[in-house]
Amino acid sequence: MTKWDETLSMLKDLTDAKGIPGNEKEARDVMKKYITPFADEVYTDNLGSLIAKKVGKEDGPKVLVAGHLDEVGFMVTRIDDNGFVYFQTVGGWWSQVMLAQRVTLMTRKGNLTGVIGSKPPHILPAEQRKKPVEIKDMFIDIGASSREEAQEFGVRPGDSVVPYFEFTQMPNEKMLLAKAWDNRIGCAIAIEVLRRLKSEAHPNIVYGVGTVQEEVGTRGAKTSTNAIKPDIGFAVDVGIAGDTPGVTDKEAASKMGEGPQIILYDASLISHKGLRDYVIDTADEKEIPYQYDVLAGGATDGGSIHVTADGVPALAITVATRYIHSHAAMLHRDDFENAVNLLVEVIKGLDEDKVKEIKFD
Repeated sequence: MTKWDETLSMLKDLTDAKGIPGNEKEARDVMKKYITPFADEVYTDNLGSLIAKKVGKEDGPKVLVAGHLDEVGFMVTRIDDNGFVYFQTVGGWWSQVMLAQRVTLMTRKGNLTGVIGSKPPHILPAEQRKKPVEIKDMFIDIGASSREEAQEFGVRPGDSVVPYFEFTQMPNEKMLLAKAWDNRIGCAIAIEVLRRLKSEAHPNIVYGVGTVQEEVGTRGAKTSTNAIKPDIGFAVDVGIAGDTPGVTDKEAASKMGEGPQIILYDASLISHKGLRDYVIDTADEKEIPYQYDVLAGGATDGGSIHVTADGVPALAITVATRYIHSHAAMLHRDDFENAVNLLVEVIKGLDEDKVKEIKFD
């Protein structure tokens, strides 16, 4: 295994941070700590998105690079007489990845461990055992014997519930396993882009942004983009890795380690042709690997970015990731680094003339 380095420390801190939609403070604080040394100004909008401004040319075009701070999780809705906690999903969950998983309840008295439970299969009729348990029939067991004891622990409705998983560097040290890659990897890309540009000339103003509430409707991207009013927008997020058993190229063609994904189309954004062509041409010229993909059943912050004000040419650039929207996802470090390489090279060429050319391509 390779020596632990500063980048791995940043990735661990980002993914270990707890932040479901509507309660991203912990993740925002981590991103702020890492991005501030490379920014001229750091502030938040009124919904809580973090905005870091890096000036290359004072009157140059404004370029937005946005990852989202929030991860999928749950919210406490009620506690029953026996101390079991019921919840609402916050963001999209597949019921089959939830049962028997450890979670952290963020209470006013501190963090509390719980486990997602359901009726034991041993007592279910044979037919019912064959069916996935519905989310409405699940609960969280915190080891309380009554509602009163759960309340003494600090639990109350509205508390955030976050998946628990420890950041793990796999035996192949390029493979990284963690919770919340969706989308702390986008936040890490924004941080690293500003770090790289600290010592590079660029003819524009770059904004590295950690948006809030992406998983429930790209809400933070609306407010932060409106605050910035960029000329060009990039949503950086995770995409689908198709390199696991049973997945065909027709379903998902991307492979981990073969470069960032250029998203041609998703459910909220048709990639801007001029911007897409410029990014691809830059990748080819600089020999940076990339892959094409579409997310017909998913969306990114690009959906909100591109329809802000009078419109923003936008593109989503993603990192192929396995097992997203679960407790543990896996990605390849090379894809993260090449996404950064690509964005840095793209930004260095985004002067006023290039932006005008892109807009009318």
